[in-house]
Amino acid sequence: ELKKYGVTTIVRVCEATYDTALVEKEGIRVLDWPFDDGAPPSNQIVDDWLSLVKIKFREEPGCCIAVHCVAGLGRAPVLVALALIEGGMKYEDAVQFIRQKRRGAFNSKQLLYLEKYRPKMRLRFKDSNGHRNNCCIQ
Repeated sequence: ELKKYGVTTIVRVCEATYDTALVEKEGIRVLDWPFDDGAPPSNQIVDDWLSLVKIKFREEPGCCIAVHCVAGLGRAPVLVALALIEGGMKYEDAVQFIRQKRRGAFNSKQLLYLEKYRPKMRLRFKDSNGHRNNCCIQ
């Protein structure tokens, strides 16, 4: 299923609950960046996440990064929201967009974190042809 969507990297933000050997055998890289359920990510995880997204979309246009937690309601949506915000989307629009795809996403602590987050526009870049390139959400 992951290959069907062009996933080349999985970011697991929860504790490890499965063996990564099967997906790695398919050429999919698994990165473990766990943080506490219901909490915002550390600055290091945010930096690593945004660097990963920028590098992947610049070097592998059309690639897909899967990000997951346990329930899919907090940790993973926060990282996706950060990517959208860094790409130029307003916080409110990012939250609404994600909630259209994943009802119940975000708790009040995470919403406050996203509201206070100040983007550095790290995901606005141009491809090798000089065209503006943004990530997309599937």
